[in-house]
Amino acid sequence: MAARKQDESDESKVVEPSLWERMERPASVPRASLSLERIAAAAVEIADEEGAAAVTMRRLATKLGVAPMAAYRHVAGKDDLWALMVDRVSRQLAAPDDAAGWREVLRSFALQTRELMLAHPWMGSIPLISLTPSRMTVAERQLAALAACGLDADSMMAAFRAVNSYVNGSTQAEIVLREYQERHGWAGGDETRRALAPQMNYLMSTGRYPTYEYYGAEAARKDDHTWAFEFGLDCVLDGIAERLSI
Repeated sequence: MAARKQDESDESKVVEPSLWERMERPASVPRASLSLERIAAAAVEIADEEGAAAVTMRRLATKLGVAPMAAYRHVAGKDDLWALMVDRVSRQLAAPDDAAGWREVLRSFALQTRELMLAHPWMGSIPLISLTPSRMTVAERQLAALAACGLDADSMMAAFRAVNSYVNGSTQAEIVLREYQERHGWAGGDETRRALAPQMNYLMSTGRYPTYEYYGAEAARKDDHTWAFEFGLDCVLDGIAERLSI
């Protein structure tokens, strides 16, 4: 008898459809003025203009011109909201149709991802969410390119993650530097170096950092962030090619 009650209880449970299932499900009635697409677009605009911390349900409601609780009928909270935002901007990522081979595919996505993060710096300050349709599409394209080389599943995923970790880490460091310069009102590398010169001069005078001093005196690309990013990216790709013989 107890087992039958347990079975009946289990059967009565209602599994709520996922955020993405709800987005793809055709509407049985005309859509209300407030939709997941409108919410995502408004949240991205707020984050681009004011930063991720400004994206609150109250701020979102004000921008959309709805009651503060209205958005909760569409999204459960911040996790859903972040997922919608990341998915929306990630739709811009696509490998060229004529991309040949794993390296060109991964390199293309890496360069695009950097540009996307620089355009939307809030992406680096929220939890990295990969379980969205757009991000899964991007991952699938790269994994398929690696799988076509005959890699085992573990090597394929490790190589994919190595490239993406480099892209996210390098670009986030660039964003942090840019924001640091903006907070201090320093327009570019030269002003930044002049402002930090007293500290750097003292450190160099100790004689403990001769290699760094050599860099400071001889480097010609200190402010060429695109060159530095692409050089590092190619080092990662070269390492994968050598390690996996692909």
